[in-house]
Order: sequence, then structure tokens, then C-alpha cells
Amino acid sequence: MIAAKRVSGRLILGLAMVLAPSIAFGQQAEPDLEAREEKAFKEASAVVAPSVVRIQTVGGLDRVGRVLTGTAATTGVVVSPDGFVISSAFNFVSRPSSVLVTLFDGRRFPAKIVANDRARMLTLLKIEADGLSVPKVAARKDFRVGQWAIAMGRTYESPLPSLSVGIISALDRIWGRALQTDAKISPANYGGPLVDIRGQVIGVLVPLSQRQAGRTAGVEWYDSGIGFAIPMSDILETLPRLKTGTDLLPGLMGITLKAGDVYASAAIIDRVRFNSPAEKSGLKPGDIIASVDGQPIRRLVQVRNALGNKYAGDTITVVVRRDKASVEQKIELTGKLEPYTPTFLGILPSRKKQGEPVNGVAVRGILPESPASIAMIRPGDRVVQLDKTPVTDAAGLFDLISRRRVGEKVTVHVDRGGARQSLVAKLAVVPSEVPAVLESEIITAPDPKPADLPKTGRFNQKLAGHDQDFWAYVPENYNPARGFGLVVWIHPGSDTKEADIHDLWKPVCDERGLILVGPRAKEIAGWNLNEAGFIEAMVKHIQEKYNIDDQRIVLHGFSDGCRFAYHLAFKYRSLFRGVVASSEPLKLRPPENRPDLRLQFFLSCGDKDNLYRQVQQTRSRLDAMKFPVTLSSVPDDGHNYPPIPVLDAIGRWIEMLDRI
Repeated sequence: MIAAKRVSGRLILGLAMVLAPSIAFGQQAEPDLEAREEKAFKEASAVVAPSVVRIQTVGGLDRVGRVLTGTAATTGVVVSPDGFVISSAFNFVSRPSSVLVTLFDGRRFPAKIVANDRARMLTLLKIEADGLSVPKVAARKDFRVGQWAIAMGRTYESPLPSLSVGIISALDRIWGRALQTDAKISPANYGGPLVDIRGQVIGVLVPLSQRQAGRTAGVEWYDSGIGFAIPMSDILETLPRLKTGTDLLPGLMGITLKAGDVYASAAIIDRVRFNSPAEKSGLKPGDIIASVDGQPIRRLVQVRNALGNKYAGDTITVVVRRDKASVEQKIELTGKLEPYTPTFLGILPSRKKQGEPVNGVAVRGILPESPASIAMIRPGDRVVQLDKTPVTDAAGLFDLISRRRVGEKVTVHVDRGGARQSLVAKLAVVPSEVPAVLESEIITAPDPKPADLPKTGRFNQKLAGHDQDFWAYVPENYNPARGFGLVVWIHPGSDTKEADIHDLWKPVCDERGLILVGPRAKEIAGWNLNEAGFIEAMVKHIQEKYNIDDQRIVLHGFSDGCRFAYHLAFKYRSLFRGVVASSEPLKLRPPENRPDLRLQFFLSCGDKDNLYRQVQQTRSRLDAMKFPVTLSSVPDDGHNYPPIPVLDAIGRWIEMLDRI
């Protein structure tokens, strides 16, 4: 029963009264409901307390990405009498040089990291101790929304753990891996137990996110009333595998599903990754997933839930509907897929004018030494068919090309002056070079200008609904009939560089048909991750006011401004198509390269800059993940904003972001 007044909602309790002789409870003749609840909380926690340990890390990184790792103690739970302890993987993202575990009785032991569960974000530790207290475990079938849940942590010198009381607010969250609680969760009790009113461990507290993955995903939820716990019964099932010292990786099948309402649309396979378990088993695009391991699949979201607790090496049974038949396949999941390698034909499509009828893809340019150039495709040709598939627009042609392998031959059917030509091209890898010369497709604004033409030139504006503003430059030759590119300038800390950026970029914007916007951080010292929503809203505002080519929306940063630019690019994959990063390496873990959300990078750095080697390593990292990436080195230059020749190259690079 949930009391109307819940002992201060999320009550932080000490256990002094519990571990002392319990005379107060026995002497009270008729305790009221709140007193009985408080007694139950304390007694349940006292049962589990001997199994809750304090964890301290020594050394390691001060931050991971933009998240401070901290040095405070955290929490773990004993899972085996012979010294095995489970905790949250977040507690070890700093890669500490040593780990210390303190038991409830004050004994301290060095610990070694045995293995990680990278699906549930857990870490298994081992200390050289025997006879440890292992808590009782609550059965998964008994979990109920609304039942009491006590979050425990042991982070202070006190022998008593801290408590936070709440309820289980949802089951099967994060694709079936976790349950949700409104008990107070923070880095102090990450890795600690979530306990029921009977003193049984429901699960282990971890930061998780429905939308993001990675070592720090979900940390932003702490103290928010939204916390997650991995059921302890699930942890014990995988404990023998972790004890072998092998990390457990999320099981991957190698498919993407057609976009739709995740709670209503059928699970139709859109792509099957090359050399993936799905491809090797015979799954095909267009197959409709009907069941996974006997679990019926009717909606997109059910596929993620069915795979949420599967690991690399697990074998699943998938039934798909193909035409009017049912096909059953056994698939052994993998922990790593071959990176998607973008394919390249080498044409620059003409940008469709507003209201212009769609009839194939007009070619505005051919990139030098490309497959299209070798196949003798020419500017002015109109691509109307690829192999046996008709082509209606640039997006459709890009999609068709992106589904082919590098080295594969395709027949490109073009309309050339009213005559049909069939030309064979061998697809290649997207090149990293930027052509020295590249024509710009610009149609100047009508003269006189229409009365309803939006602002041009340089101006300042405050965004409605936000307490931040931005400046912008719109070329005077802006023509609403054609899509303009958009460059979002993310300034470095302590200097917005507005005047310099405007003066340097104005000729590039005028020549290449680009709009430049410069959002201003709340604090001049630098950007906060919480300001990402303002940047997204600003871009959407510009899209509403101007005709923006969604294939040429680019983030540009210099020095530490690049860190926020990278964060934005990875957070809003469907919005940004390119990142121009100057004199700053990438420290975040990039997401997987995806054909449906293509992202390209232009890096620049002086070869005398202390960060030059790290920028080169960034290029190698992105290249290994098969992202199209260009690096422009500035000879004999230090940590400075790129010179005009590099800006001209950036302009040409943006001009060809829509290359196919």
C-alpha cells in the first residue's frame, strides 16, 4: 500500500536506529502508518546492508567527453561469497589505475576489474575475500508498478549506507533491460542495490538512456526522479559468463527497419548490413519480422525489446513473412558489425527549384577521376534509371547507390539531349580530396526584390521562447527559389569572434549560397550541454524563414568550440550533414556511420599546433569508422583560425556535400 504521505516522498535515511537495539519499535504500542512504513524501510535496508560495499577509484581521466568523472566514492553489491562484486560501469569510465573496496565491517581490499556487461552497463569486480554476505534476490515475476523501492548507497565513512525511498514507476524500460524508479538516484549510489520492502534486492542502479548509448549515457537524469535498475535476477543469469573475464557485448543482427511509428508500424526490414549475421542467414530487405524466439512481433518497438537482453554469441530464431510465405532463420548474434562504407558515383545533382517538376536527376557537375567521370557521364545529363530501378529524384538515387557495395558495377541510364544512354560505372569509396575548382550553382535574387523577402545582410535576433540570441549573415543575393546552405558557427570559450567570422565568411557565403548564423552561449566562458536545445530551435527557425538545403547544414567550430559542435552533430543526426572542426581533436566516441543519416567531416589544423597529432588521430578514427573525412594541414601555423585558402576549400567542400 502506498501511503498518502510517503515519509517525505524521497526520504534519505540513516540506519543508526536499525543497527542499534530495536527497543523503540517494540515499546511503541500502536505506531501509526508512517511509523510502520519507516520501520519497514529501515529493517529491509538493514537486511541488505552487509552486502553493500564502498568503492573508491584512484587515478584515471578527469573527464570523459564533456562529463566530469569525479573522484568521490561510489557503491557496489556483493554477488558471490568468494569476493565478486557488481557495480555500475559508469564508476570506472575514468579508467582508474586502482580500485579499492571497503566492506560493511570496515575491511578494505584492492579490487581488479574482471569484465564488463556493455549492454547493461555493469562491471564485475573481484577482491580476495571469502565468506561475504550475499543478499536475497527478488523474483522478476513479482515486480509491480507502484511497489516500494529503496535505493541504497555506501559512499561515506559512516558504516551505515544512505537510503532513498520511492516506488517502481515502470517495468521493462530501455528495451526490456531495466526497470524505472523515482527513488533519488545519483553517482553516489550508482552500482548500489534497489531493495524491496522485504529486504530483497530488486536490481542494481545504473545510469541508462533510451535514446543514447555509451559509457556516460543517462548520467544527465540523476536526481531527476527518473532512475533505472538492472534486475538482479538477470545479472545472476549472466554472472558465470562475466566471471570468465570476457566482456558481454550487445547482440547485433545487422538490420535496420523502415522508419515509422515505433508503437504502430510493422517491423519491415529496410537494410541488411553486408557480411552481417542477418545477411549470412538469408534475411532480405522487405522481409516483415513476425516473431523473435517465439515472441510475436507486431510493432517496431517489439524488435528492440526482443533483442534488448541478447548478447553477442547468443542464437535467436527469427520468423519473417516474405511475400506470402513464412521463413524461419537461426541467427547467431555478433558484438561488432563491419562498418558501413559509403559508396560513391561522383555526380553533383542539380538542386531542384521550388515548384519544379521531379523527373530524374539533372547532373550539374561531375567530380574529377570519379566513377561517373570514367563512365563518361556528363554535366547536363539527366539520370532516369539505375540498373532496373527508375530514378525520380536525388534522394532516391542516393538511396539506391548507398545500398551497393564498393567495387560493384551499376548501369546508369541517362537522358542526354532527348536520347537514352546506358553507361556502366564501378562504384568507389568517397574520396577525401576537395577539388581545387568547383563551380557554384547560384541563381541571383530577382531585381527588384519581392516585398515578402526575409531579412538579408547582417543582423541580430533573439529567439522567441529562449533567453539566448544569435547573429546572422544572409547574402544579398538570397533567392528563395533555391535552397541555400546553412553554416552554424559555434564560437570558442571567452571570444565569440563575431566580427572576424563575419568578415572572413561573407565572400564564401556570397559565392557558395550559404547563410551564416552565430548563436551566443549563455556564459561567454563556453557552452553548456543544456544549450543544445537552443541550437536545434534556432536552426529550425532559420529553416522556417529561409529556403534551406537540408543536405548542406553544417556545424563549424574553432578550438574548444568544436567540442560542442561534435556533441550537436552526434545528438541531432537527422539535422546536421557536416562538421567543420578547426584546431581541436574529437574526444567523444563517434556514433556508428549510417547510410540514412550521412555525416561528413572537414578537419583543419596548423602543423605547428600542439594538438596537430591528436587532430591527425581524429582523422584516423573517423576514417576507420568509414566516415568521409578531409584533413587540411596548414604549414608552419600554430593554434590559429584557418586562413582564407582553407576557408575557400571549406566552401567547396560544403558545395559538394550533396554529392552522390
